[in-house]
Amino acid sequence: MQILSVTAEIFPLVKTGGLADVAGSLPKALRAHGIHTRSFVPGYPGVMRALSDATPVAEFESLFGERAILIAARAHGLDLFVLDAPAFYDRQGALYVDRHGRDYADNWKRFAAFSLVASQIARGLVPNWRPHIIHAHDWHAAMSLLYLKYAGDDTIPRVLTVHNLAFQGQFPAHYFPELGLPAEAYSIDGVEYYGDIGFLKGGLQAADAITVVSPTYAREIMSPAFGMGLEGVMNERHADVVGIVNGIDLEVWDPSSDPCIEHHYSARVPLRRLPNRQVLLRHFGLPDTCGPIFASVNRLTWQKGMDFLAATAGEIVKNGGTLIIHGQGEEKLEAAFMDLMRRFPQNISVSIGYDEHLAHRIHAGADAMLVPSRFEPCGLTQLYALRYGCVPVVARTGGLSETIIDANDAALHAHVATGIQFAPIDEDGLRHALRRTFRLYRLRRVWEGLRRQGMKTDCSWHRSAARYAELYSELLNPDMRLVGSA
Repeated sequence: MQILSVTAEIFPLVKTGGLADVAGSLPKALRAHGIHTRSFVPGYPGVMRALSDATPVAEFESLFGERAILIAARAHGLDLFVLDAPAFYDRQGALYVDRHGRDYADNWKRFAAFSLVASQIARGLVPNWRPHIIHAHDWHAAMSLLYLKYAGDDTIPRVLTVHNLAFQGQFPAHYFPELGLPAEAYSIDGVEYYGDIGFLKGGLQAADAITVVSPTYAREIMSPAFGMGLEGVMNERHADVVGIVNGIDLEVWDPSSDPCIEHHYSARVPLRRLPNRQVLLRHFGLPDTCGPIFASVNRLTWQKGMDFLAATAGEIVKNGGTLIIHGQGEEKLEAAFMDLMRRFPQNISVSIGYDEHLAHRIHAGADAMLVPSRFEPCGLTQLYALRYGCVPVVARTGGLSETIIDANDAALHAHVATGIQFAPIDEDGLRHALRRTFRLYRLRRVWEGLRRQGMKTDCSWHRSAARYAELYSELLNPDMRLVGSA
């Protein structure tokens, strides 16, 4: 089976978040099911530098007014199609924003062009290659399904995965005539969205199957609280929605061989983990104490609940703990954490930005990973934490509630607990969770049991890749029925 995966990010070539990790690791996991994936990505500078065996397969003299070349290539074990369009993707800023953090004004055009070419690949643009299924990820790629639908080609099933419904690709309606879609596409059943253009909304209407990254999130987005204005569409399409929890790449995230960390260990030899704690404290210039090291490797945003953490950091300091923050995001939150570091230099250290190697070292050295998200479709940080023996402390929402077993009395007695959940999801809820964490940390045998149980958790793609394989088979053989089982 051949799959065309359409994604704006893919690890290890280009990454801003979990989308890249999923897009990079799922194709590997699907190979065990006889499924071959070609991933189509924009030709960002980092992508272009990484390519090998690059072969031009199509040229565009005027793709939304710009010259572009479609390249078939390989990189890091991934089979790729790359849209080499320097006018769209060779930028000095980040993937979606300029150096001042402002969205590129032509994002609508950059990803409409990307999606249009994806639809053409699905229809046979590349000689001797055509997919059985097109699988688009998030708003950047969602329009590929709409272009395919209005091209009148119903022979290729269309799958859309929503990694986070909060990011929708909404643009002014006056761009619609430039998209090259028929007039009827600007309708409630198409791309029209509250008088604007909605790229994600259009993809949701065009998809044959919609996957979201956890069954709990699949239920949550049917409600106004989590639907982000799209709950009406999601309820209309509920029979075609399935929740499939994400996995992680166990080769990239493996503490027994990880080149990013100094001291290797595993669930069988967990004590070898201890020196990584000292390495981490030295890196951040923090003194060693007998208290736990809390960490958060996260976007510093409202969604991620980082304002809760900023407001409750004093609880960690008061009880003799250490807090390490690594991430970037809203200026106000970045400033709040930098102020906390100035106030408590012996207890709190903050690193603004994102470094993949440092993220691995933090997971290997910290005692507890804080994920206080207001909503979290799936989350990968808590899965990395489990794998590395860093006890997750998470809000009870979305995929966090499914992947972490709370350390309540019954779960601890049954030796199945893997972390700490909290609700309500607010400052008081997090503060109570921090206090629970301190109490458990002081019970050394209980804490080590919690850590070991987490490391034994299956965080792989094994079950989820099988679910995707079943979904693909169902779409190609409609007599089967998996969709709607969330």
